[in-house]
Amino acid sequence: MIDYRKATVPVWTLATGDVQVPALAGDGPMTAERLAELRSVLAALADEAIATLEVHPLPDQLDRSRGIPLDAASPLAQNLSQLITQSARSSSTAAKATAAGEGLYRMVVPAKVAAQFGQGIVCSMGAKGSAGGIRGALVNSTTGRIVAGATFEPVGKAAAAGAVGGAGATAGVAFAGSAALTVAAPLVLMAVAVGVSANADSKRQQAIEHITELLEQLQEQELEKEYSELDGCRDAIAKATAVLLDQGKLGVSLGLDSAVHAINTVLGAADRRLARWQNALDKLPDGKAVEIGTLTKSFPGVDEDGGTFRAHLELAALAIALKRRVNVLQAVEHAQSDPGNPFENFVRALKVDQQRLDTLESGIAGVLQRLSALELARPQGLRPVFTTSEVDRLMRTANRIHKLGDGVMVDSRTPDVAIEIARDKDGSVVVLPALAA
Repeated sequence: MIDYRKATVPVWTLATGDVQVPALAGDGPMTAERLAELRSVLAALADEAIATLEVHPLPDQLDRSRGIPLDAASPLAQNLSQLITQSARSSSTAAKATAAGEGLYRMVVPAKVAAQFGQGIVCSMGAKGSAGGIRGALVNSTTGRIVAGATFEPVGKAAAAGAVGGAGATAGVAFAGSAALTVAAPLVLMAVAVGVSANADSKRQQAIEHITELLEQLQEQELEKEYSELDGCRDAIAKATAVLLDQGKLGVSLGLDSAVHAINTVLGAADRRLARWQNALDKLPDGKAVEIGTLTKSFPGVDEDGGTFRAHLELAALAIALKRRVNVLQAVEHAQSDPGNPFENFVRALKVDQQRLDTLESGIAGVLQRLSALELARPQGLRPVFTTSEVDRLMRTANRIHKLGDGVMVDSRTPDVAIEIARDKDGSVVVLPALAA
């Protein structure tokens, strides 16, 4: 486990526009709790999006396979390098923390801003070894274990001035008393875009693992076809991601249009299935136990480990994850086409499709919660007692159905979003999936 108890961690306050806020922080160190309070107040008072960026020692063991790698010439890596260089010139704390050239940079975007990205893009992530726990500030990125608290020191006025550059940069400083806000819209934009894209890709990989196993058991051609269409979108999305993150232009040759069509087709099927599931649940008698046979007519395979119903759930999850990643790509493209104010365009573009995805996800979550709360009835018949096999089946089915509600997000409040960026000595970075802060 990493121990940061003796470390002083520099923290930058990054604004996405020229803003003025009341003096909230002094020049001295602050605790993690004070930093969290500062983020909340800035989000409430400022007209523009404001994030914080911390730098911590790079863990010896880091699962980089979960993230998206970008070389030193990429816009995100260049903006980060320029911020580090300018800060180190006038801040001894920043100079010391960044001297090795490598580190784990952690950007936190407040919930007020994160809510604009849609409730399903980032949710609380379960911590390993902690049932129901979430990953929070200062965790080991490999083990998920919470580490000891650090002391945070704001990077001052001189370090912040002219900290960022690159296409569309609006570098500068807006002063808030003794605190300085670095205007770094491109850095925030690219970090959020890559982190959210990595998060969506992580969910895609999880869904693919589940679907592959289920389809091997079911051997249903129609579901195989849906899966094949979605799986065929991966290359187009991956190539489009690489092009956009290098600030290139999307072309027809990438095949993103075809990928979007395939994803939308599967999402349409998911919408229709959701409507059928909701209708079936509405028809069940209130407060009465339901027979297994009645339930499996509308939810085939719900009483099994696999089953068609569970395959439908995984296909919907895969389509949603892919669509969210495409939405981010389209938003980044839109933002880069008008670099004067990239963050506002980014948010505006993200809102186009997010409502449909949020509605679909919340609808599926509602179905799973309603199913998990059902009481199962004994089979109807002339015999006054159960056989051993009937008892076993009833117990197994009840257990499986009740577990459907596990992991469903009951609290729809959008959390602060954290994006962790591992930077190597050569300036290249790996952006890990965005998670709840």
